[in-house]
Amino acid sequence: RHGAVKNEDTFKTSPFHLDLWFYFTLQNWVLDFGRPIAMIILPLEWFPLNKPSAGDYFHMAYNVITPFLLLKLIERSPKTLPRSMVYVSIIMFVMGASIHLVGDSVNHRLIFSGYQHHLSVRENPIIKNLKPETLIDSFELLYYYDEYLGHSMWYIPFFLILFIYFTGCFTPVEEESRMPVAALLLMGPSSLYYWYLVTEGQIFILYIFTFFAMMALVMHQKRKGLVLDSNGLFLFYSFIITLVLIALWVGWLWNDKILRKKYPGVIYIPEPWAFYTLHMNNLHAAKESL
Repeated sequence: RHGAVKNEDTFKTSPFHLDLWFYFTLQNWVLDFGRPIAMIILPLEWFPLNKPSAGDYFHMAYNVITPFLLLKLIERSPKTLPRSMVYVSIIMFVMGASIHLVGDSVNHRLIFSGYQHHLSVRENPIIKNLKPETLIDSFELLYYYDEYLGHSMWYIPFFLILFIYFTGCFTPVEEESRMPVAALLLMGPSSLYYWYLVTEGQIFILYIFTFFAMMALVMHQKRKGLVLDSNGLFLFYSFIITLVLIALWVGWLWNDKILRKKYPGVIYIPEPWAFYTLHMNNLHAAKESL
């Protein structure tokens, strides 16, 4: 029953969820993007290196608030969506985000010891001289949990839930396929956050497949005479702007030889924090030496 769309739901529509999209955007910027910044700018004596940082507490709050907002978003869908898949996705999301919390906490604390994110684990000066050398394997395992397993279990369910919600954002009424001014104002910050999520999380393939699935669904539903409502348009246009931002980011750093070495694959998308430790840290050090 939960996996099917009710007949009476077919032509229901939802107004723009200003409160939910605003909370999403706010907590994404503060609790996700802001957590490493809080860790760096707050005095180290407040959060010793052997204790959780301010960013860790931000991450803990994110792990609680985001699943709640995703569930509220699904509840507001005008159509009945597959709840079992949603619940499993939420569970996987919390597990992945929690794994990432531990790995990311240690990796970001290593910055204070001279760790450089633009280098691989074995190329980092503070890592490659460790004795015994098996300790390096342990740090690579930590990096794997942080950057690969944690990200996969975090972002795959996240994008899956967004896509499941997106499938219910269609209406036969052309007049309802418009975005209010508030949606247009939120679109910029929302798109910029998705740019950060895709580049820092190194999940371009997941993002682009989700975007292509959205495009295919839009074309399929258009043949049935259905168009996106205001919430669907907000999500769809945010993904389009995100793609433009990613293209500009890659174009800007296209000839960066050091970042090219760290990201040697066909898909070259540098992480913002790798750019920071490579260029901005050096800039700050130069200013402090003056």
